Amino acid sequence: MKITRYVAAALVSVLACLPAWADEFPSRPIRLVVPFPPGGSTDVGARIVAAKLSETLGQTVFVDNRPGAGTTIGAAYVAAAPADGYTLYVTGPVTHVTSQALYKNLRYDALKSFAPVGMMTTSPFIVVVHPSSPAKTLRQLLEAARARPGRLTYASSGNGAAPHLATEIIARATGTEFVHVPFRGVGPALVALMGEQVDFMIADVGVVPQLRDGRLRALALTTAKESALVPGVPSLAAAGVEGVDIPSALAVLAPAGTPSPVISRLNAALNGALADPEVKQKFALQGFETAPGTPQALADFLASEARRYTRIIREAGITID
Repeated sequence: MKITRYVAAALVSVLACLPAWADEFPSRPIRLVVPFPPGGSTDVGARIVAAKLSETLGQTVFVDNRPGAGTTIGAAYVAAAPADGYTLYVTGPVTHVTSQALYKNLRYDALKSFAPVGMMTTSPFIVVVHPSSPAKTLRQLLEAARARPGRLTYASSGNGAAPHLATEIIARATGTEFVHVPFRGVGPALVALMGEQVDFMIADVGVVPQLRDGRLRALALTTAKESALVPGVPSLAAAGVEGVDIPSALAVLAPAGTPSPVISRLNAALNGALADPEVKQKFALQGFETAPGTPQALADFLASEARRYTRIIREAGITID
């Protein structure tokens, strides 16, 4: 009986401390791990959010760039970090979930090793060509591909990268065949396209400056709806490709096992930052639309994207050298 009373008293003490402990989070700086070098769209987005989170949470939130191995170095670092909310991961959901199907012997599971915090942004990919291209619309590009099967070439930022997979989805949906020319990153791929070494590519909204100054021409977005971020560019549906929606996004993840009160605190702070007019404007200038939401909504999106892209990777026989 005495032991039972001691145990009961201890449990009451622990439970009483939990809300206070949650209220005290965070009590030290928070690290946002970005799996890309400084300067890219993911890095810029993370820094925009980090600045506002620092104000909201009353602690320094800083970006830690850990690039390499197709984002798996950064992901592995976060998966192995203490599940206390002080190490978070900012990445593209598609790139993150496809690592499971593309890489062997990963030290983590793309879904099970992480706890979703929330979505950050959403934006379309854009089908782009050189201004001298005879294709003025996506329909014309697809017709040219059907007229010359296996002749039209497209650049991507690498085997298994989101633009590569997005092009495969469109090719399968439209019954067309393209020749993939992978490069080591978006920069070299864009240089090849602007040098007319390839026929087209699918790129993220980072190409908006090249569209504005006429160095590239946009044929279509990869989403089912048009976007105010890229006005005048038709959606896939408007361009004649029905039933296909391929968004680009950024999201925040924590190590699996991070306590629910901490996840809730981080999600509330993230959504508050994304609702801030200054933050929304900064993201709009980068071509992104803020996308606040719940951890569960992100979990559902990750699971759905994992199923879709794993199927494409297996059907197309895509591998990482």
